[in-house]
Amino acid sequence: MQHSKTQDTLVGLFVATGIAALFYMALQISNLGSYSSDDTYTVIANFQNSGGLKIKSPVSIAGVRIGRVSSITLDKETHESVVEMQIESKYNNLPDDSGASIYTAGLLGEQYISIDPGPGISGDFLKNKSKIDNVSSAIILEEMIGKFMLNKAEGK
Repeated sequence: MQHSKTQDTLVGLFVATGIAALFYMALQISNLGSYSSDDTYTVIANFQNSGGLKIKSPVSIAGVRIGRVSSITLDKETHESVVEMQIESKYNNLPDDSGASIYTAGLLGEQYISIDPGPGISGDFLKNKSKIDNVSSAIILEEMIGKFMLNKAEGK
């Protein structure tokens, strides 16, 4: 059986295209593909439990990505998770009484932070190093199942 150079080249291009597609999908799933170099400001929120939240997890409002998680540390005094978020500066009109919640999205269980804009009664906006006080921690599925099973065992 004889192979032509054209046929070998086409097979090679097909394989290279497949590898490039897999690489692109891996970047999209790991949140590394959409890095923004725009100016940002930092917003901080303390959660009792940050669950599976990771650095570079999305921060969104109404499903629109407005930033990323930049660091997750532990407050040694309160034993809470301190989450710093980099918000794109074009979203500089978020009321200072906004709330933040950790949600899970998609089949892969990626966690993200959703900002819920407050009523803006004071007229002030979140600035660099502002702290969000109204937070809702991640829901841990294992804890919910454990509570359900415990209630079932007790006959409630």
